[in-house]
Amino acid sequence: MVTDTEFILQSINQGCVALAEDEFVIDRLVKYVGNGRIRWHVEFRGHRVEFTTGQLKKQPTFRRKILEQAGVLPPQLVGTTYRRWALDLRKNAIELPWRDRPVDPGFAIDRLVSLGGDRWIVECQGKAIKFTTTKLRRQTSFRKRMLAKAKVLPPQLEPAAHRKWMDWLIQSAGEATPEAGDALMTEKSWLDDLPELAGW
Repeated sequence: MVTDTEFILQSINQGCVALAEDEFVIDRLVKYVGNGRIRWHVEFRGHRVEFTTGQLKKQPTFRRKILEQAGVLPPQLVGTTYRRWALDLRKNAIELPWRDRPVDPGFAIDRLVSLGGDRWIVECQGKAIKFTTTKLRRQTSFRKRMLAKAKVLPPQLEPAAHRKWMDWLIQSAGEATPEAGDALMTEKSWLDDLPELAGW
């Protein structure tokens, strides 16, 4: 298991982009409370990186996660300077309840592909995320997996609306074949087919 420090040193040797202090500016830190735990989301250059409190306190872990998910390496600060910076960051965080997390505007699935049986692949923003039929139809599982794998958060729908949307996607899904390109569902809004749900 490569430690955070070893990973950072390897990345520096491979030429990763290291930012100077004046170049590394976080857009905002959001503190989500609920479900018995606290989560922190660092929003930086269009990326949303999730941390635990312990991960935020450890500079090597913080730098590694930003490097892995945003592709740039934050500057290394002296230990006491980093601790003071991380403390100020947490004090100035925006606090939101977990259920009211902001959703990604314009969320759209590029395509749903059937792998046979109850296995599916959701294609979204260049990523392919695997699902079972159960996880597709269960909204909490769907939103959580999309956020974890594709870093996008689908909007919260009424349970009936989510199930109808998934039924529509499943009926319109392509097969995992070279011809699946004919089944693209890019800009089409499923609400056009479900006028009774237009108020969600």
